[in-house]
Amino acid sequence: MSIEQALMEQIRFLTPEQQQEVLDFAALLRQRAPGVSKKKRIPGLHKGNAYWMADDFDVPLPDEFWLGEA
Repeated sequence: MSIEQALMEQIRFLTPEQQQEVLDFAALLRQRAPGVSKKKRIPGLHKGNAYWMADDFDVPLPDEFWLGEA
């Protein structure tokens, strides 16, 4: 029996909550695995694109926005 088969056999008898814990832990292990790196940033990749920011971008939003009032 392979490790994968043995793992599946054990997981089958766990509760759904326990299965979720195993899944979360496996995802954590996969993230920490050597050779798995996040994409590197490339400076200037979008240089020259037509982006703009409104002049009032950093002005606090009114209470009506947060309270859902019209």
